[in-house]
Amino acid sequence: MIALVVDDDRILADVVAFTLRREGFEVVRAFDGETAWQTWLDVQPDLVVLDVNLPKIDGFTLCRRIRAQADTPILLLTVRDEEDDIVQGLKLGADDYITKPFSPRQLIARAQAILRRSGKLIPPQNRMVGSLTFDPNRREIRLGSGQAVALTPLETRLLDCLILNAGHVLTAEAIIDQVWGPRGGDRDMLRQLIHRLRGKLDEARLADTQPLTAADSPDASLRIETIPGVGYGLITERAD
Repeated sequence: MIALVVDDDRILADVVAFTLRREGFEVVRAFDGETAWQTWLDVQPDLVVLDVNLPKIDGFTLCRRIRAQADTPILLLTVRDEEDDIVQGLKLGADDYITKPFSPRQLIARAQAILRRSGKLIPPQNRMVGSLTFDPNRREIRLGSGQAVALTPLETRLLDCLILNAGHVLTAEAIIDQVWGPRGGDRDMLRQLIHRLRGKLDEARLADTQPLTAADSPDASLRIETIPGVGYGLITERAD
């Protein structure tokens, strides 16, 4: 499923995009109304998360244009919380309305609700990287045909963040923000959590009862790599 995220606040757009990607959406973004309109025409997304206060073309106008041509589910996301604004947005065809600040859980719950009402399928929750299967809903991982290994909520959020950015290095600050929030964690807590998650990956590796092939040798195993002074990354390539 494709979601179009439209917001002139690029930091908030990144947060919304990350939240949707972790639920299985492919995300495209636009930062003004004109670009959003052209993107909608080109991409024909399955969901639009739309800010009201936009440059060039405001969100209400964009909502009206989209609704005149299609029944694409639209979730308005804005700081405006006056009743008249809410009523106007719904009259123009928005399916739901959520005000800033918002919680990621509320955003996903509302997005899934309007997708269900529109008859669209909810994207699959499981994610796979190499031989690793990760189920964030059940909070468990398995490698190959091995037994599932349970994760804690913090380990689940950490692995989710790393999988969505597999092959790339994330700064410690970026990971802390995604796992604990901007005021909830620190580098020492992150190091301890990384250590525990590495242990869970090793546990899942031992639980895989299939014989190792060359491609599945320990050198090729999924691993969390530490980049000193920078952060961490989930590495999937075979080491030479």
